[in-house]
Amino acid sequence: MGAFLLRRLIQAVLVMVAVAFVAFLLFQYVGDPVVFLLGQDATPAQRAALRADLGLDQPFVVQFWHFLANAVQGEFGLSLRLGAKVSRLLGERFPATFELALVAAVLALLIGVPMGVYAALKRGNFLSQVFMTFSLLGVSLPTFLIGILLILVFSVWLGWLPSFGRGETVQFGWWSSGLFTLDGWLHLILPAITLAIFQLTLILRLVRAEMLEVLRTDYIKFARARGLTDRTIYFGHALKNTLVPVMTITGLQLGGLIAFAIITETVFQWPGMGLLFIQAVTFADIPVMAAYLCLIALIFVVINLIVDMLYVVVDPRLRVATAGGH
Repeated sequence: MGAFLLRRLIQAVLVMVAVAFVAFLLFQYVGDPVVFLLGQDATPAQRAALRADLGLDQPFVVQFWHFLANAVQGEFGLSLRLGAKVSRLLGERFPATFELALVAAVLALLIGVPMGVYAALKRGNFLSQVFMTFSLLGVSLPTFLIGILLILVFSVWLGWLPSFGRGETVQFGWWSSGLFTLDGWLHLILPAITLAIFQLTLILRLVRAEMLEVLRTDYIKFARARGLTDRTIYFGHALKNTLVPVMTITGLQLGGLIAFAIITETVFQWPGMGLLFIQAVTFADIPVMAAYLCLIALIFVVINLIVDMLYVVVDPRLRVATAGGH
């Protein structure tokens, strides 16, 4: 197990170095921070002085090493648009994005898994057909359209829920949370549903397909021959093995929810990292773009590492293979 984790950690470090290199190239080939900071009217002497202060006159390798050292400490310089430290901006926006993605992931799991199991066990049933039709709509409709439709129905027509912003939050040190106030939950419902629908339908279809595959295996037939009840077979044996691939999808989708909540945050004006990134792209704010890229890569690497560890815990065959060095 220790060797397995060590290999995964080495791979994670290599991935992060590669991502950091791509982020560093943004500074080199996308715009000139000196021009952004001083403007077009600066003299050559002023530009040369600032370039020396920022270390941009040093060799490429030295600059990349300094970038890596600062990135490890969470320092990416100042935002060219806002003039504030990038680390502080991301720290202020990360709680909003994380809570939105977490609630969306929980919704997708709590609704998608039971619907997928039902659709597999009750094939041909009317409600099962409704679930599959819903899954096709969820996969086909673009996220921004789902968000706009929800705003139209629940905010404009019915007036039940707010259509933008995060609502009232509670501060815990540097972390701000809307999960402890009613107003925060009211603001969270629509964007969380919007973000969850695609993941929900994906989990539904995956659970259904895996469940049908598992129910055709020999050990399920042997379980029936032993006289086990349907409840024990479905939920004690079939569902447990069905959830192994679902773990991978769910883990990676959580990273995807955090990384690609950009559209949802834009539609609902949710003050998260996605909205900050969109504004950074519009202004060519390279430090924010580079920091966002590194942070998202780190989230994916950590989630992937956790999923690998859960695989070894859940599946005994992997423990045997790991112990045998395969």
